[in-house]
Amino acid sequence: MESYFSEKLEEDILECEEVLGVEITVDSKKTGQRLDVLCAAEFQDKISSRSYVQKLIETGNISVNNKQTKANYKVKTGDKISFIPPKLQEVTILPEDIPIDIVYEDSDILVINKARGMVVHPAPGNYSGTLVNALLYYCKDLSDINGIIRPGIVHRIDKDTTGLLVVAKNNAAHIFLSEQLKNHDIKREYIAVAEGIIKENSGTVKLPIGRHPIDRKKMAVCSENSKEAITHFSVVKRLQGHTLVVCNLETGRTHQIRVHLSHIGYPIVGDPLYGYRDTHGITGQALHARKLTFTHPSTKEVVSFEAEPPADFSELVNGLSESVSFTM
Repeated sequence: MESYFSEKLEEDILECEEVLGVEITVDSKKTGQRLDVLCAAEFQDKISSRSYVQKLIETGNISVNNKQTKANYKVKTGDKISFIPPKLQEVTILPEDIPIDIVYEDSDILVINKARGMVVHPAPGNYSGTLVNALLYYCKDLSDINGIIRPGIVHRIDKDTTGLLVVAKNNAAHIFLSEQLKNHDIKREYIAVAEGIIKENSGTVKLPIGRHPIDRKKMAVCSENSKEAITHFSVVKRLQGHTLVVCNLETGRTHQIRVHLSHIGYPIVGDPLYGYRDTHGITGQALHARKLTFTHPSTKEVVSFEAEPPADFSELVNGLSESVSFTM
């Protein structure tokens, strides 16, 4: 059993990575702002809409100087605003016999080639059919640092992105891998089919990413309430009106490659959030995590794993280039 948010918050809370209280102190630049407006910006990684912020203020989950107040309260310099997540309920995450593609396994780690359409871990309103459900059926030994909701999960890839991710089977491995991730020492290489012809052979997109100011289900390049994001790219092949490109992540922001490529004018084929309507027959974005490199938790040796993109990805590339057969 695991405690988790009590309401179905798919449209209200997009990412609840932390359940500890968060406190901010109002500085002079924010003085005079409405409490709900300020909190919608400050807590954007946890709360996706201003209306839900207002609910949390009404219930006292967001307070000022440890006192309940109203959403239209004008904050003052020195005010301490606290965010305490809503009351929790018990949910059960069940093992499910779902096929998973295991690229590598030992006593410390699993390297999984995730299929398109599979969510990595359960979230409100979506407690089954995930990679975690499959892992619980396959493997009884997983790290419990992140609880039952995310056992063994060190990092994620989007639902409709395919490819490699590493899972920790014990806490020591999880901590070791998480430190590498934090220090940008885990190398993640993706391959994508982008709309348009990228003229440069290689380049770097270094633009901050945060929650979209209007559409809270999306991320965007923005200067406020954002985090540094760096994506390196290189062209593999120019196709008919498209480009086959390799991307390497230096940081790991939500939807990073998808947002960066779209922002510079080359959205990924099939991307339902940041791309065009023509999906070329692919369900979800043509983005595949094809290579993963990191230091092994026990041996301390650098290990590297690769996985070929799925058949529909290859068929897409071949269909965009009659003269060139697609090989990796």
